[in-house]
Amino acid sequence: MPTSVNGSLGPVLAALADPLRRRVVRELASAPDGTARTCGSFELPVSKATVTHRFRALGEAGLVQQVSRGNSRMAGLRQADVEQRFPGLLGIVAAEPEE
Repeated sequence: MPTSVNGSLGPVLAALADPLRRRVVRELASAPDGTARTCGSFELPVSKATVTHRFRALGEAGLVQQVSRGNSRMAGLRQADVEQRFPGLLGIVAAEPEE
């Protein structure tokens, strides 16, 4: 897993191209800074394997970090890193209306 947001905009935009991944980022961006949630708490309308794939794409782009906690994984937004590399991006995603 990356230690910082991917240096290139392409992987970040590719990760955000999916509406469900944007929903995850939007929900985390709207929560208090430092909020971490289980992947299942997002109630995405897809299979568990697909949820895993979506979170992997967000992690590889450097948008979220995941930490294993027992038999679940907690995901948190890498807000400071994303804002430093791409100022205003999270605000745009957070302001987007639900699809």
